[in-house]
Amino acid sequence: MSSNARFNVFPTRMALTNMKSKLKGAQNGHNLLKRKSEALTRRFREIVKKIEESKMKMGKIMQVASFSLAEVAYTTGDISFQVRESVASAQLKVRAKSENVSGVQLPIFEHYIDGQNAFELTGLGRGGQQVQKCKDTYISATKVLIELASLQTAFVVLDEVIRLTNRRVNAIEHVTIPKYENTIAYIISELDEQDREEFFRLKMIQKKKNQGKEAEENKAIETGELKTGTQNILESIRDEDVIF
Repeated sequence: MSSNARFNVFPTRMALTNMKSKLKGAQNGHNLLKRKSEALTRRFREIVKKIEESKMKMGKIMQVASFSLAEVAYTTGDISFQVRESVASAQLKVRAKSENVSGVQLPIFEHYIDGQNAFELTGLGRGGQQVQKCKDTYISATKVLIELASLQTAFVVLDEVIRLTNRRVNAIEHVTIPKYENTIAYIISELDEQDREEFFRLKMIQKKKNQGKEAEENKAIETGELKTGTQNILESIRDEDVIF
């Protein structure tokens, strides 16, 4: 097993417990990141679909708005100076907020109406209906443009987060988890080898003890036989009783 495929740890039972705990944490993190990636990808696809619909809607509205502006120019003449004078008092404004999607803050832009109609008295005698129609058309176009800007911003943010999350998922799945598994297998093999060596050492010690005990028993037996033989010789010689 290559040392690059595992962590450099001393093979002990404490290290084995730590590696198992870290492996479990890595697996849980991998599952969470994978679910997060799936949720973000699902939202990403929804945003892509909405962007496509908004672009098509934007194209149609801009066609109508351009034609409406041409009608205003034909009816009332040039009103660009009035538009420039009313820029500071815009009625349609934009504000930003955020939406939390699986821990990712997505910026969202929304429109709101603030102030009075800047063109309320514009063109009453010279095509006021066309001016109002053109204004409403461009307001609708601006709303779609704001929605499209919000979707495009969320698209960019989600694309970056999804790529980063997928890299983390792949790194944990193909690098971190295999390293922990290889380290655990290495520690287990080393501990098994140590157990075998310890068993062999104890077996050899027991064998030597048994050999020493047998040698002592044999020596004791030999010494006991000699003593037993001497006692038998002495007991076999008996003195006769002497009668005076």
